[in-house]
Amino acid sequence: MLEPTGPVPGLISVIQLGTMEYEEACRRQEALAAARAAGTSGDVLLLVQHPPVITVGRGGGWEDILAPASVLQQQGVHTVPTDRGGRATYHGPGQLVAYPILRVATEDLYGYIWRLEEAAIRTVKGYGLAAGRLEGQPGVWVAGRKIAAIGVAVRDGVTRHGLALNVDPQMAHFDLFIPCGLADHGTTSLALELGRSVDLDEVTRRFVTAFAQVFGRQMVWEDAEGRADEHQARPAARHPPWLRQRVSRETVALVEQMEGLLSGLRLHTVCQEAHCPNLGECFAEGTATFLILGDTCTRNCRFCAVQHGQPRPVDGQEPEHVAEAAARLGLQHVVITSVTRDDLPDGGAGHFAATVRAVRQRLPSAHVEVLIPDLRSSRQALGTVLAAAPDVLNHNLETVPRLYARVRPGADYERSLQLLAWAKADAPQSLTKSGLMLGLGEHTAEVLQVLHDLRQAGCDLLTLGQYLRPSEAHLPISRYVTPEEFGWYRQKAQEMGFRGVASGPLVRSSHHARELWLQARQTTAEASTTKTAPS
Repeated sequence: MLEPTGPVPGLISVIQLGTMEYEEACRRQEALAAARAAGTSGDVLLLVQHPPVITVGRGGGWEDILAPASVLQQQGVHTVPTDRGGRATYHGPGQLVAYPILRVATEDLYGYIWRLEEAAIRTVKGYGLAAGRLEGQPGVWVAGRKIAAIGVAVRDGVTRHGLALNVDPQMAHFDLFIPCGLADHGTTSLALELGRSVDLDEVTRRFVTAFAQVFGRQMVWEDAEGRADEHQARPAARHPPWLRQRVSRETVALVEQMEGLLSGLRLHTVCQEAHCPNLGECFAEGTATFLILGDTCTRNCRFCAVQHGQPRPVDGQEPEHVAEAAARLGLQHVVITSVTRDDLPDGGAGHFAATVRAVRQRLPSAHVEVLIPDLRSSRQALGTVLAAAPDVLNHNLETVPRLYARVRPGADYERSLQLLAWAKADAPQSLTKSGLMLGLGEHTAEVLQVLHDLRQAGCDLLTLGQYLRPSEAHLPISRYVTPEEFGWYRQKAQEMGFRGVASGPLVRSSHHARELWLQARQTTAEASTTKTAPS
């Protein structure tokens, strides 16, 4: 029996079992899943081929087996009941069968299935085929034909079963039953679509690479006894490729110029204080997000790089200095944020308003966006900010309610949501905006619920970005969310009615803020045109 090894954080062990009877593979899964649930084993990806077998899941499907027992026996195909989801499906030689044994929250089962499908989709697309999903049907499809079946089970928070990708199986076996109960859909394979034979080992390597990318994890190959393959190099990169950025010498020079301007006016930016990954890009383009009320926060959120402690007295000249910097830079869209100042009676609302008015006086045609703290849930303080008529009022929820105590101690989800609802009710002419960091341990269903809550509060604009750990003292990254997942969230948010959505690994609250504001204006204009168009 496969002996589970001790867990290694961040790694997934890849174990190829060769060709193995379905029942024996299930026993291996059970042993590993029990060890994973007990915490004595880490996450594992089992890869296997099975002798010909039709498995029937909890969804039923015995009636979908068309061939009599004698024909199945003649063809060397046997049938097995299984505790996975779904109906009847097939496993056999020429198929890549993947069984992930992963710790996953039941609430995030939808997201887990999406990522498992995505790994197969990327693998198939790598061969030049237009693979994708079919609305309402699990699995992976090519031109309306299923090329990979999905069937999972979760017990004690650990996954079993998984995915079967048709590489070059005996397609005649699919005529013995109705695959997945879908009589009106065909089945296909890589070899059938490409019109040539396909190397299963190559497909396996590509799938493991795609799996690592989609799940944001590192993979280490092991043998069937759980020993690491010493010849398998582990990735050395700290972040996945989509988070790596190159900085030119020209950019460095432009950044130094911007820093000189800010230093001369005794100004801070959230770009610098929060270690924003887009600092080089924004400073080189002559844009910045001004951080007012000093550089020291009275709270200590575990995701934030801004220093905390006892702040200095408020600089009364700061509003004019911000306006001066914005004028020198010729900004068309000025973004102003602040540290949290719980030591001030109004939480700094009056200083926000003074800064907005100073910018408007120097740049009458510029649009002003404010990113405010929760102001300790004071509607009066919020009214002070709104009285200055910012074009956009932003307040970030940052994460899902379940994680607030760990991520944002001192903050309250309902309080932040109420602040946004008040802003929309009291100043409907201003756009409201909020944002979340992903990769802190949230579940897909929780993210979608937060988006729903924001829309119920009348929130217009949304930003979603990857959490990046500022230092070892801050919260670790739970996982890297892929660009494709961010794209999926963008689509869902747009379907919910957000007027502007920025969703991507490097998206931050004020990154390309003007573009998001223009996106909202365009959406509003199109909606207005649709309403007034003659029928």
